[in-house]
Amino acid sequence: MSSKHKPKPRKSKSSAKPAKGAPKAAAKPAVKPAAKPVAEAPIVPVKGGLSKSELKEFKNLLLARKAVLQGDVKTLEDEACKKGTDAAGDLSTLPMHLADLGTDSHEQDISLGLMENETDELHEIQDAFERIKDGSFGLCESCKKKIPKERLKAIPYARLCVACKKKEEGV
Repeated sequence: MSSKHKPKPRKSKSSAKPAKGAPKAAAKPAVKPAAKPVAEAPIVPVKGGLSKSELKEFKNLLLARKAVLQGDVKTLEDEACKKGTDAAGDLSTLPMHLADLGTDSHEQDISLGLMENETDELHEIQDAFERIKDGSFGLCESCKKKIPKERLKAIPYARLCVACKKKEEGV
């Protein structure tokens, strides 16, 4: 035998089997305890291929846009429903001239139209928050493909990819 190979030490009998009469160690249970249900943890599935940090970034964009729109809607509402003044700032609600009446009416129509558009955008933002919660944010609702991040950065509440949006608009 060469000196490079050393014989392996043998295990003693005492380590292999407990001595007779010695208390036996408690056996591990054969059945594992039931795991806690996954439904309890608020896990956000990432179906759209976006990381948690990217979802957080888009959520912040949505929150910022929502705050701007809510302020705009309030301003437009106050403007459209001018309480006690006309466009010129007069306290009388009766215009001095028929042209003033037409101007006031036109400005009110514009304000109400803008308010309606911004209210619709607020609903789209709320729907985007729901898509973040259910994990479908970032997926096109039509073709189920990923919406490019550049599009989501420009329009964070986008539901459709560019190709499907073009089809929808007939372009």
